[in-house]
Amino acid sequence: MKGGLLAVLGGLLLVALVVGAGQGQMHVPPLEVLGSVLHRFGLDLGPLPTHPRAEDTLWDVRFPRVVLAALVGAALATAGAVMQGIFGNPLAEPAVVGVSSGAAVAAGSVIVFDVAVLGSWTIAVAAFLGGLAATLLVYLLSRDGGRTEVVTLVLTGIALNAMTSAALAFLMFLGDQQAREEIVFWTLGSLNGTRWAAVAVVAPLTATGIAAALVLARRLDLLALGDRAAFHVGVDVERLRLAAIVVVALLTAAAVSFCGIIAFVGLVVPHLVRMVAGPGHLLLVPASALGGAVLLTFADLWARTAIDNADLPIGMLTSLVGGPFFFWLIRRSRRTAGGWA
Repeated sequence: MKGGLLAVLGGLLLVALVVGAGQGQMHVPPLEVLGSVLHRFGLDLGPLPTHPRAEDTLWDVRFPRVVLAALVGAALATAGAVMQGIFGNPLAEPAVVGVSSGAAVAAGSVIVFDVAVLGSWTIAVAAFLGGLAATLLVYLLSRDGGRTEVVTLVLTGIALNAMTSAALAFLMFLGDQQAREEIVFWTLGSLNGTRWAAVAVVAPLTATGIAAALVLARRLDLLALGDRAAFHVGVDVERLRLAAIVVVALLTAAAVSFCGIIAFVGLVVPHLVRMVAGPGHLLLVPASALGGAVLLTFADLWARTAIDNADLPIGMLTSLVGGPFFFWLIRRSRRTAGGWA
């Protein structure tokens, strides 16, 4: 079961990457896309692109974009799987701990006050640091007597999200028309203009986060028994919860830093995978990573091709799909008394 599911998702991801790289204003057939990749590795086993500018388009524009889409999807879905494991609730997702909202305020501040300390990297670095800082703040404020209650953590995250929403609105009020448009575009999420430099930053962070989630997988399974039962079988619940929150912050901050806020991937993908594969995190984590990569790669393809000569915000599209799914999930959870089902 485990190998079969991962193989299917891996095959879907390969299809998504090849099709996504070939579609756009300049169409490149899938066999030519594969031929171009193999040629770069010294293997002339397929036809090369016939259009004179196809190679440059593929390697400078399309490939970095589809690879980053896969990485961001994998990061968000893995973060969602870990969050749902921490809270024992299928409605949990990374935004609960304030990563996305903290990143949005930091990015908005950089945009409004025209900070350019790190050049074109300033917004991405600010978003990453803002997401991590917000997570740390939520964790510290939710501690009571050396322990962190899940309910307190959720409520603290909700309060911080409300405050950061107000702060972002105030920043938009302060900014000029161009700044407001840039903030709105960033909060809607987009992979437009992605380059290999961004991939080089996000890839190791995502790989590290997924590896850390796999290390925590067995203990997250024990946490599903309840805090007291997990403690009695040797799990340091507080340390596990802190480690898991750090992993979620790392993955989500890395994901949103270059492409803005993309909602619902961390909610939808782990839940769908859990319905097929069950709750065991050793399978759930890698399957969610692959599923998130597939979903966001196809979502980005839709964003680029749905309307001619337009690049729709990918966060808007994921919300269009994720919103109705969330309503269905709420109704389903009420019927099953909050069980995983």
